[in-house]
Amino acid sequence: MLKHLLSGADLDAATATLILDTAAEMATVAGREVKKLPALRGRTVVNLFYEDSTRTRISFEAAAKRLSADVINFSAKGSSVSKGESLKDTALTLQAMGADAVVIRHPASGAPHRLANWVEGSVLNAGDGTHEHPTQALLDAYTMRARLGRIAGLSVAVVGDVLHSRVARSNVLLLATLGAKVTLVGPPTLIPVDIGAALAPGTEVSYDLDAVLPTSDVVMMLRVQRERMADSYFPSAREYARRYGLDGPRMARLPDHAIVMHPGPMNRGMEIAPEVADSPRSTIVEQVANGVSVRMAVLYLLLGGMH
Repeated sequence: MLKHLLSGADLDAATATLILDTAAEMATVAGREVKKLPALRGRTVVNLFYEDSTRTRISFEAAAKRLSADVINFSAKGSSVSKGESLKDTALTLQAMGADAVVIRHPASGAPHRLANWVEGSVLNAGDGTHEHPTQALLDAYTMRARLGRIAGLSVAVVGDVLHSRVARSNVLLLATLGAKVTLVGPPTLIPVDIGAALAPGTEVSYDLDAVLPTSDVVMMLRVQRERMADSYFPSAREYARRYGLDGPRMARLPDHAIVMHPGPMNRGMEIAPEVADSPRSTIVEQVANGVSVRMAVLYLLLGGMH
């Protein structure tokens, strides 16, 4: 097993499948009256978040606690970090505390890779800049497999702001490894030239959502990052929703078995209509629950819970 999980590219098919199979076992714990396993008792997991992300932080915290690990939450806001302490100094502090694993989210792409050089414990990338978010890709793959029974051979459309999406990058890498066919869909301004080929051979690009829907098994809608609207990547919110938003009529173009995914948080009415988000095809609530099981599996495997 790996020591760190920094990128979707770190995972070969066998390791990714082991994580998904382990997550399926972890999911059975959630149904029990006592939702705890003693697997990581005495281990310390630090959540080191330089960016807000309630959903991901709570998910990792719940996962570590269900495995009986001690959890330290370290928010960079209002800490010595905001007074200018460097990532390396923080790493040395965590090392001195005896952190067995550090879960890091950081606005700078590559920060988790640097951290991995400075601490002896395992480093898990919970999102770095516009680079990657590998556990999100794992929970998405887990959700696809749970709903559709397989990943190999699925046609997956990833729709929206691919340019700024670490979720999209990690998903393309992992899904290609597991044998799915990925098509990136969005306005030309939001899909970097050659990104498909650069990430994984066989990844396709389309600027026409309506053309892609009838052959898609999975449609993954990405959050429109409104904070980037000022950069004029698309004319207006209304125009974006008209061309790339998933509404009821568009959902009707999908095959009967197809599912709709979204990593959250959603902009209802922009990239996804409320009737789609709340429909039986939507896996959005399941993805949150599955995230805890998948992160339990990753922590368990990385920290040698099997020993």
